[in-house]
Amino acid sequence: MMTEVFTERCGSVGREPLGPSAGPQVRRLARRWESLQRPHSNAGTAGRTRGWWCRVGCVRELLGAQELLPFHPGLIMDSDWCLLSPPGYQVTGVFMKNWDSLDEHGVCTADRDCEDAYRVCQILDIPFHQVSYVKEYWNDVFSDFLSEYEKGRTPNPDIVCNKHIKFSCFFHYAVDNLGADAVATGHYARTSLEDEEVFQQKHIRRPEGLFRNRFEVRNAVKLLQAADSFKDQTFFLSQVSQDALRRTLFPLGGLTKDFVKKIAAENRLHHVLQKKESMGICFVGKRNFENFILQYLQPRPGKFISIEDNKVLGTHKGWFLYTLGQRAKIGGLREPWYVVEKDGTKGDVFVAPRTDHPALYRDLLRTNRVHWIAEEPPAALVRDKMMECHFRFRHQMALVPCVLTLNQDGTVWVTAVKAVRALALGQFAVFYKGDECLGSGKILRLGPSAYVLQKGKSKSRVATEGPSDGPSNGPGSGPGLGPAL
Repeated sequence: MMTEVFTERCGSVGREPLGPSAGPQVRRLARRWESLQRPHSNAGTAGRTRGWWCRVGCVRELLGAQELLPFHPGLIMDSDWCLLSPPGYQVTGVFMKNWDSLDEHGVCTADRDCEDAYRVCQILDIPFHQVSYVKEYWNDVFSDFLSEYEKGRTPNPDIVCNKHIKFSCFFHYAVDNLGADAVATGHYARTSLEDEEVFQQKHIRRPEGLFRNRFEVRNAVKLLQAADSFKDQTFFLSQVSQDALRRTLFPLGGLTKDFVKKIAAENRLHHVLQKKESMGICFVGKRNFENFILQYLQPRPGKFISIEDNKVLGTHKGWFLYTLGQRAKIGGLREPWYVVEKDGTKGDVFVAPRTDHPALYRDLLRTNRVHWIAEEPPAALVRDKMMECHFRFRHQMALVPCVLTLNQDGTVWVTAVKAVRALALGQFAVFYKGDECLGSGKILRLGPSAYVLQKGKSKSRVATEGPSDGPSNGPGSGPGLGPAL
């Protein structure tokens, strides 16, 4: 991963003033790309894109940012330099290494990614640094990842990594060691920090002082969905702290991926355009999951059992290799079977014969204590103890209408308006109100499936429950719900 640092210089930088119609947001500038096709007066050899930089520079001058930007392997982060390297700012690229390739035999591209990051910094003529968080990643992200799988849950290391590594370890390194006033990342997201109305008022004097001091502390910064809804990554940022978000910019939040590729191409970043988007486990990369996880967890053989008649259909190497909704690998069966429940005490995996089997559908869950982006629950939820909103538990899935019920311990019950498929323990329920991402909580308890309710059973035999942390009352307490995790 790579990052940039921007330091605001004193005095006039002699740039063309930004007209009020342009607005401070990159989103607004993106819509005016056609007007930027002719070279800027200070374009030099960079041609049209230099004009784009100059105008973005005016926006950043309004913000007065001394920024530091992480560099991810892949196009998204590399393109940040195209958008955030304007004249008048000191910019530093920082490559983060979070996985030690010597720990296992899989393919690791960290060295190649570091070289790509260095090349981008050379092209854009900015300083380059490297930093390693291999130890922190192992302790705070990967160990938790393994622990969750051992419990039969389905973790999301990307959310945990953003919380503990990128927006904590790296954020503090940027501020404390590199003197950055702000961090800018290549996530497709936006914040209320760059609210157009603040800067479009004609008679508002440009704020003085550092980036971090230009916004009233009493106003929490909101995390907003990206203009490109398909690329929106607020899901992965739903555990970021308010302190970090207050000093973070998302320059790609108003752009589409195609537009970012265009900017990268015009800035001679062709080696970046050839890179595929990062997939798989955060910073570890895409690899055979079963082979990878069995390097760290001991096999725990168990049985595949039909949810409908308890017939044993086959065996597996470990229940942690499967998540709800996944197709089960059962030898000798021609038709596909899907994982619907898991028994943690025996290590058995229950399967059903259809991808839309009612055993896969639930409309009730409970989270752990919710991390609210604004640090406090929404006022309406505090006042009424219930609130309508939307949630998702997988990136890019359609938002699901729901009702939140706030518990005294900060956990919430989530009641979906319509049953959803393949809810799984360990995933994060991420909450939205309009285009604002409110925060998220880890799913620690599930309600009964539609199949259980249809059969009239009083207890689910699932890994939808675990060690009790005491009694819990909430919507749906009673038959079909085990003790809370």
